[in-house]
Amino acid sequence: MKFINLLEDWQFNPKGPHAEPLHVDRNGRAILFCLNPGQSIREHNVPSSPFYIVILSGRGVFAGSDGEEKTFGPNTLLVFDPAEQHFIRALDELVFVGFLHGAPGAQT
Repeated sequence: MKFINLLEDWQFNPKGPHAEPLHVDRNGRAILFCLNPGQSIREHNVPSSPFYIVILSGRGVFAGSDGEEKTFGPNTLLVFDPAEQHFIRALDELVFVGFLHGAPGAQT
């Protein structure tokens, strides 16, 4: 068993969003994202996997394929379908974990 405390060691980058892989293997990825207020992750998609987000701290604006922007905060699960375009902008210091299926080229 492996464990990671999700409420420790957050790192923010004044130049842009910080993404820290917490766990990566051939079955999936868990990535910790830390954004300062006003920072954003441009619109993009994950072609081969759904993208699950669990917000740990702060509030952010999230938009899916319909382009409708909605504000969400801690203890929220967001689910984006495979290849669904999505966008994220931090209103406060925003911390969330993203989960994806598979990791191309990853070892077991």
